[in-house]
Amino acid sequence: MLSIGAHAAPFGKMTERSKQKAAAEAERAGVQQKLSVLKKDISKTESAKDDAADTLAESEQAISDANRALRDLQQEQGDTNTKLQQLSGEHDRLAATVARQQQQLAKLLREQYVAGNEDRIKLLLSGDNPNRINRDLQMLAYVSQAQARLLESLRSNLKAVEVNQEAAQNAKDELEEIAEEQLQQKAKLEQEKGRRAALLSTLSKKLVAQRKEAGNLERDEQRMTGLVDKLGKLIAEQAAAAAAEKKRQEQVAAAKAAKAKAVAEARALAKARAAEAERQRLANKANNSKSGTIKPAVPNPADAIDADEPKVAAIKPAPAPREEETPPPAKAADIALAPAAPAGAFASMKGQLRSPVAGKVAAKFGSRRGDGPSWKGVFIRASEGADVHVVAGGRVVFADWLRGFGNLIIIDHGGQYMSIYGNNQSLLKRAGDIVKAGDSIASAGNSGGNEESGLYFELRHQGAAFDPAGWVKF
Repeated sequence: MLSIGAHAAPFGKMTERSKQKAAAEAERAGVQQKLSVLKKDISKTESAKDDAADTLAESEQAISDANRALRDLQQEQGDTNTKLQQLSGEHDRLAATVARQQQQLAKLLREQYVAGNEDRIKLLLSGDNPNRINRDLQMLAYVSQAQARLLESLRSNLKAVEVNQEAAQNAKDELEEIAEEQLQQKAKLEQEKGRRAALLSTLSKKLVAQRKEAGNLERDEQRMTGLVDKLGKLIAEQAAAAAAEKKRQEQVAAAKAAKAKAVAEARALAKARAAEAERQRLANKANNSKSGTIKPAVPNPADAIDADEPKVAAIKPAPAPREEETPPPAKAADIALAPAAPAGAFASMKGQLRSPVAGKVAAKFGSRRGDGPSWKGVFIRASEGADVHVVAGGRVVFADWLRGFGNLIIIDHGGQYMSIYGNNQSLLKRAGDIVKAGDSIASAGNSGGNEESGLYFELRHQGAAFDPAGWVKF
């Protein structure tokens, strides 16, 4: 991805988009660091020097990143254009309102100038009925208040126009940023595609030989199993962290509610005591009037409580949970891979899942792969760039290049179910993203040194691969 500084807004101004993008990248950094450590741990015992597919890794990752960036930029461009249209309509409405209010104010000022400022004095010195004078004065006060409200409304609308213009300018700056990024990403994409094509022509024979070697296929399978197992442990840890964070938030909310309730009860008691003190004072005054003697009522110091600032010693707010009783707030990276779907949701959709990509199944689960191990998933032959859709809702827990599977994306569906999508040309989602059934998550390809363009697809439960044929309508 390009750095934020490479496409800053004109005159060095940082747009809201740039700020949000920088914040999002910072949040993803922790998740990506965890997954990078996990990926290195999976491959640390293997030598990559003699694997031809690894030569393509950097180029295929760059192609994936460029395509994802272009897809994101297209979405941003559409959203920003819509926002700009809304701002333009709002600006027209505000401009019409301001013009109307300015006309009203100009009319009022002209009338006031013509009438002069002697109206009130004339009324007071006219010798007219005092009730009528009072009524007319009140009417003049209402007119003055209406003028003040009109002025305040005009100021507010002028401020809104200013804010609207700033937002519109920011949206235009963002569109310029997006256009610049698109040009750079397209150039980068073409460059990386050319680089990969050259590498493929050089490594073609070696790639074919290594793809058919039984030892390589077994290592690919072990690598995938190791990755899924470690992801399962990480997901369990983060689910526990998410549960702890939820409990902490509930405790904090309960403490705030208890404190608010205690304060409300204290205020109510203070008001009740103040009301009782007032009632007692009036009763004493009435008794003194009847007896013919007037004695100043001596208030009970205990009852002299200000209703606005209650000082009640009898009622104390419920103590908030001590710091050691609640866990510290969890970082975004610590709960980013926690399950996004309920445990039984995926199992309930057995036999109803749609094929992840439009194409023909070229290799079925359990069939032999030459002299190597049997297939643990299915390979669906599809055109390069075809949209790959997630079969069910869940959370992306891995989106990176992996030897033997190219650009790989793994979705956790809760209940220890995962779906796996390999050999993609591009990955359109990042680790931590929540996806809905049918969302586009990748585009089909032949990354990882695969001979044919298509999608490698697996389903796993508790780390073990199972036949997707009874679950997915291919």
